[in-house]
Amino acid sequence: MNKSLLALAFAAAGVAALPAFAQDASSTPSGGNGNYQSSQPVGSGNWFIGANVGRTNGSDTGGFGSNAAGFNFFKGEQGRRTGYGVLGGYRWKAGQDLGLGLEVGYTDLGNYRVKNVFNSGDVNQKTTEDALRGWLAGVNGRINLTPGWYLSARGGAFWANDNNDKYYNSVGQDLGFSSGGNSGRASWYAGVGTGWDINERFGLGLQYDYFHANAGKIKNNETGETQPGLKRSTGLVSLNAEYRF
Repeated sequence: MNKSLLALAFAAAGVAALPAFAQDASSTPSGGNGNYQSSQPVGSGNWFIGANVGRTNGSDTGGFGSNAAGFNFFKGEQGRRTGYGVLGGYRWKAGQDLGLGLEVGYTDLGNYRVKNVFNSGDVNQKTTEDALRGWLAGVNGRINLTPGWYLSARGGAFWANDNNDKYYNSVGQDLGFSSGGNSGRASWYAGVGTGWDINERFGLGLQYDYFHANAGKIKNNETGETQPGLKRSTGLVSLNAEYRF
């Protein structure tokens, strides 16, 4: 956790220092408008908000998050769910074609099941699906190959949920275990993507994100002993939209 936060702090400090260096560049011929936010000078910036929705990966066994070592998006159809995320932040124009920024947000990797909207089922099934979800904070970057087409990357710290669930066997008997505490939840996320800026305010894209997380610890309610819980690391392929202002 400390390493993740330290890396994030260094990255944030570097991004925060970019406008000062970029402003110097904008006073030279190399500080032209370029492909990224072409109407703005290098060193300027924009607040942004965004959202994405897509499909999560399953596992080799077909269960949702049941095999941390079996990550494969092309397997485990029964384990795939609808995931979504929302975020906001600030991005500076660090070069003619380059934008770098900071972001914070929230992601849910499977509790929301769209098909339940159409069959009178509960939309939020977190008590039964118990999919990974949590808050994130990190850095992001974009390179515009043309004024419309961009490549993107992001990464940072991810704080996963801990639902304090009890554990039962197949006949419903309480096994005496529960999800015991929030320690060990902080980890990391990273993603890449591509898309098209319709204009300098609004863009659409396709992205892949990987969320690596340990969702707490399993506690023996009788002895108080704990052990690492299931690492429900999850991938998400999604469509995204972003608005800059």
